Amino acid sequence: MKEIKNVIICGLGAIGTVYAAKIIQANDINLKILVDNSRIKKYTDNPTIFNGKEYIFDYITPEYKNYCADLIIIATKNNVLQDILLQIKPFVSSSTIILSLLNGIKSEDEIASVYGYDKILYSYYIGHTSTRYGRDVKQDGVFKTVFGEINNKEKSEKVLTVQNFFDKTGIPYFVPVDMMYSMWWKFLLNVGYNQASAVLNATYWDFQNCKKVNDFAVNIIKEGILIAEAEGVKNTKNLLTEISDSIKKMLPDTKTSMLQDVEAKRKTEVDIFAGYISVLGKKHGIKTPYNDLCYEIISAIDDKIQ
Repeated sequence: MKEIKNVIICGLGAIGTVYAAKIIQANDINLKILVDNSRIKKYTDNPTIFNGKEYIFDYITPEYKNYCADLIIIATKNNVLQDILLQIKPFVSSSTIILSLLNGIKSEDEIASVYGYDKILYSYYIGHTSTRYGRDVKQDGVFKTVFGEINNKEKSEKVLTVQNFFDKTGIPYFVPVDMMYSMWWKFLLNVGYNQASAVLNATYWDFQNCKKVNDFAVNIIKEGILIAEAEGVKNTKNLLTEISDSIKKMLPDTKTSMLQDVEAKRKTEVDIFAGYISVLGKKHGIKTPYNDLCYEIISAIDDKIQ
C-alpha cells in the first residue's frame, strides 16, 4: 500500500486551515498550499493564525515544477472549483487521491469528469463551526472527515491509504458503510440550517431554543428528503432525526458558514443548496416551495453585494 507523503491543500479558509494546521505538525509530510499568484504576497505578509498560533505554510502556484501529490484536499468554495481543477493538473499523477470538502452533493462528480472516479473518494467535513475573521481562524477541535467509496462494506486500498494518513496526522475520521446516505445527510443539514440561518439571521442557539425558527429549517429539509428518496438514497426515514440530533450538539453561540458569509458580505452558495434542490424537484415532479423561497431571498442578499 502506498504511503501518503506529498499533500496539497487548495483553500485556506475556515476548513482548509483546520487540516493544514494538523498536517503541518507531522514530521514526514510535505505539505503545500496551492494558491494563485495574487495571494502569495497577501498570505506571506499576513500569516494564518489558527487558535491563536501563527502558521507559516509553503505556498505554491500552478507553475510550481516537479511535485506530484499523493493527496489533494480541496477546501475552497464551489464557485472556484472549475478553476481549481485546472490549477491542480500539473500535480496529479496516476496514483493521486483527491478529497473534496466542498459543500453540496456534486463536487465529486465534477472532479471525476476531469480526472476520473479512480482518483476520488467521496468526503465531507462535519464538526463544530470554524469561525474566520480575515486570516484568523478559530475552531475547538471537534470535527471529523467522513469519507469513502460509495459502498464501504469492504474498505478499498484507497480508503485504507487515506485512513492510515489520517491516523498519522491525528485527523479524526469516519468511514460509513453507505456513503450516499451519509453525503445526503450532510447536504440536507446544510440545505436546511445554512439557508434558514441566512434568511432568519439565526445562530445555533436560535435553532435549539426557538421552535418556529427550527421548524422553518425542518420544512426546508423535508422537501430535500423527498428529493433524496427520489434519487435512490436508502433509509431516508432516518435523515431528519439524525440531522436534528446533530444540531442539538452544536455550540449555541456559533453560526453557520452561510450566515458568516452573509455577515462578511461574501457571496453565498445558495445555488448548490436551494438552487440544486429546485432543479431536482423539477426533475422528479416534487414541489419545493420552501427552497424556492430561500433561493429568492438569499439570491437577493447576494445581489446587494455585487
